[in-house]
Amino acid sequence: MQFLDFEKPIEDLYSQVHKLKELSAKNKVDVSKTIAELEVAIEKSKEHIYKHLTPWQRVQLSRHPERPYTLYYIEKVFTNFTELYGDRQVKDDKAMVGGMAELNGQPVMVLGQQKGVNTKMRQMRNFGMANPEGYRKALRLMKIAEKFNRPVITFIDTPGAFPGLEAEERGQAEAIARNLFEMVNLKVPVICVIIGEGASGGALGIGIGDKVAMLENTWYSVISPESCSSILWRNWNFKEKAAEQLKLTSQDMSGFGLVDDVIPEPFGGAHADHEKMAETIKYYLINTLSELNIIEPETRINLRIEKLSKMGFYDEIEVNSPSSSLA
Repeated sequence: MQFLDFEKPIEDLYSQVHKLKELSAKNKVDVSKTIAELEVAIEKSKEHIYKHLTPWQRVQLSRHPERPYTLYYIEKVFTNFTELYGDRQVKDDKAMVGGMAELNGQPVMVLGQQKGVNTKMRQMRNFGMANPEGYRKALRLMKIAEKFNRPVITFIDTPGAFPGLEAEERGQAEAIARNLFEMVNLKVPVICVIIGEGASGGALGIGIGDKVAMLENTWYSVISPESCSSILWRNWNFKEKAAEQLKLTSQDMSGFGLVDDVIPEPFGGAHADHEKMAETIKYYLINTLSELNIIEPETRINLRIEKLSKMGFYDEIEVNSPSSSLA
């Protein structure tokens, strides 16, 4: 079990429990009462910490190395998954995975960014940062889904689209922009779930849907707190302040009307109970899909456009015409 810096009090209590268990096994001493008291203290400490999480702490939870990734949810939530590869132009991008599957018996197309579970896999998956061919692969799968009338489900978890020179040369911005245009007009239901990091256009490239949901301890923003801090204050020391000012948590996004739903996580975060988190997501997807299936395609598209058109805040001011000002 790995602990984050703000979980230090919990880590210390777990350490005490571990030492007592070793002492009991070695010296045949009954310390069950003390262990029980420490376990109560652990639960109280967890309750205090997780009920008062700061935006930066939620960012840390979204990046927890033991947090489940896209392929885990595909395995646990769906059945009969068949992965599809390549964008038919350049190559297969390992940072973007997807394929045909079934959700509670209904054929669907599922795709999302995949981070690695160890150093070698992280390098292979490019840390979940897709190249243009990754977004073109995603679009290819979505068009297949539309052709065969399969709803599209996307899982978003990326620190951003890959910013390398070669990605720009192959049209990173165009690939993401094309996905935005095409996803708005897909005739099949589209559900997007942010399961970890939702950074910039990397997230938005597979994030246009009839329903967009965020797990409780995830974030969604045009820029990461570290990058924001480095731009505004010339170093990363103000990342906590940046996280607060960016209003990037699921609660903030829901309040702004930028996401439709917030999916609760198990106590302690998604990494604390993988199976429960997968069950919660499956329940959400089944219920949401049943609601979207009964809506006509054209109506769904119009509702999608209407929802996107309402996003943001603006004021209208009247400007006097030149003729009136001359008068």
